[in-house]
Amino acid sequence: MDYKNSMLGALGIEEVSMKKEKVVLSMPVDHRTHQPLGYLHGGASVALAETAASIGSFLHVNAEENKVFGIEINANHIRSKRNGTVYAVAEPVHVGKSTLVWQIQIVDEEDELICTSRCTVGVVPRK
Repeated sequence: MDYKNSMLGALGIEEVSMKKEKVVLSMPVDHRTHQPLGYLHGGASVALAETAASIGSFLHVNAEENKVFGIEINANHIRSKRNGTVYAVAEPVHVGKSTLVWQIQIVDEEDELICTSRCTVGVVPRK
């Protein structure tokens, strides 16, 4: 997959670990992910959360037979952040044949909760 020429590259999202039962990604809190007042943009947190859930879902399916797409996501932004790095820690809540549900906690370097999110990912057969 071409991560650098996608939103992941634009936001600086990088892999920390990718396993079926736990995906961890990092994202810088800098000019790429700030809102105009200089804080982490909530949309950047949501993009990070959905990316982690989508990658985790992809690890659960046969990629030759299926694709995965986010269906629904919600997020509660708990704490603001001006700089540093945040980490998405995604774990599956439900792994079904046609949907997967993920709980994603976004924390900072001190393990302070920045955002909590839940994402539902659909499994779509390739034609």
